[in-house]
Amino acid sequence: MSKIAEFNEKLAAKITSGVATMWCAYAFAIIALISLPSALKSGSVLVIVSWLAQTFLQLVLLSIIMVGQNVGSKSVEQKINETHAASLGEFELAKEARKFAQMELAELKEIASDIHRVLRDIEGKAK
Repeated sequence: MSKIAEFNEKLAAKITSGVATMWCAYAFAIIALISLPSALKSGSVLVIVSWLAQTFLQLVLLSIIMVGQNVGSKSVEQKINETHAASLGEFELAKEARKFAQMELAELKEIASDIHRVLRDIEGKAK
């Protein structure tokens, strides 16, 4: 990656993390409200609706939506971590169960071997 691309990515990440805060939303709301008296003074419904849609909502909602996305992604990340931890726990239980099953299988093989020996002994005595 070139130095310029690396710089651009770092700058974009800094700006994004700054804009994705409620403090930025408050600052944008204040900036937007500065032009509200002028929009109201015009008396034009079109100017007022335009101010509301293009100035206030776009400025303020941008930050609020980004904050909401961050909250949502943290929630998803927490669920992923919890699922991962639970999966690791299940894996450990499965390993223990397998170890126990292998021990039982070894015991069963030993018992089967003893039974075969006893049957051979009985068969040998019967002849």
